[in-house]
Amino acid sequence: MADAKLSGAPLRAHVPSPTSPPPMANPGYGKRSAPGQLPRAAHDFAHLPPREAAIAAFIDRLPDGADISVKTLAKTTPYGQCALRTALNRLQREGHLRRGRESVPGESGSSQWITRTWFTRTARDDEWWAGFIRGDVPQGPPKAPPTRSRALILLAALGRTAPALSLSEADCAALAPLLTPWFERGATDESVLQALTTGLPVPVHSPAALIRTRLRDKLPPEPAPAPPPHRMLECSNCRVAGRPEALPGGLCSACRGEHAPARPNAPLSASTVHTRAAEIRAAMSLQQQERAPV
Repeated sequence: MADAKLSGAPLRAHVPSPTSPPPMANPGYGKRSAPGQLPRAAHDFAHLPPREAAIAAFIDRLPDGADISVKTLAKTTPYGQCALRTALNRLQREGHLRRGRESVPGESGSSQWITRTWFTRTARDDEWWAGFIRGDVPQGPPKAPPTRSRALILLAALGRTAPALSLSEADCAALAPLLTPWFERGATDESVLQALTTGLPVPVHSPAALIRTRLRDKLPPEPAPAPPPHRMLECSNCRVAGRPEALPGGLCSACRGEHAPARPNAPLSASTVHTRAAEIRAAMSLQQQERAPV
C-alpha cells in the first residue's frame, strides 16, 4: 500500500505546544531565521501552492534551532520525504530558504564550518541572498529608533537614585536629546545612570548643568563594526558549494541542466607549429612522389 503521507492533502495547522516542543537539531544547526523579515501576516505564503504554503507556515512557526531536516519534518507533518524534498526545493526557488555553510569559532579557538539552513517568511531574490552571504544586510531585526519618552523617564528617575540630581520637567525636556547618541551606541539605562550618578560633588549647585556636562564628556565610543561573516551557499541537489551568483535559486548549473561552455584551445608554441608544418610538408612531398610517373 502506498504511503499515505505522500499524498498532497493540505497540511493541517500544527503549532507545537509548550508541553510538546518541536525536535531540536544539534547546537549550532537547525533552522536559522534570516534578518529583516516583515511582521507575520496571513498572506505571507499566498503565492505558493497549498502544500508548499502549509509547510512554509509550519517552518515559520518553529523556533531557531529546530530540526527542519526532511526526515524530521516527515515525522511531524502529514507528508513523506519525497513530497517534502519537492516542497523545500520550491521554497528555495521562491526565495524563502537557502542552504549553506558558515564559519564559527570552535572550542579550541580555531574556526570550523557548520551547515546552515536559513529561512525567511519574506521572500528574497538572489541578489539579496548574495548580499546576506557577504554580510551586506543587517544581521538582526531593524531596531526602532530611541524614543524621547525613554530619555524623559530615565532623567525623571534620577531624583530617586540621587536626590541631588532632581530635575524639573523643563530640564528633562532640554536634556533628553543628549541621550539619543548614548542609546544609539548601545548604552543601557543602568550604564547611563551609573555615568550620571557616580562620584557626585558635594554639594551639587546645578543638577542640569552637571548632567549636561557628563552626557557630553562621558559619551561612550561607537561600537566597533562586527567582522564580516564567512558563509557560502550549497546546491540543494548535489550539495556542491559555490558563490551565490553561481547558484541562482539555490541550484548549480549542472543541476539546472546547463552545460559549461567549451574552453577555447590554448595557442600552440612556436616549436610545435614548426614541427607540425614540417610534418605536413613531408606528407605532401611523399604524396607527390607516389603520383610521379615511373
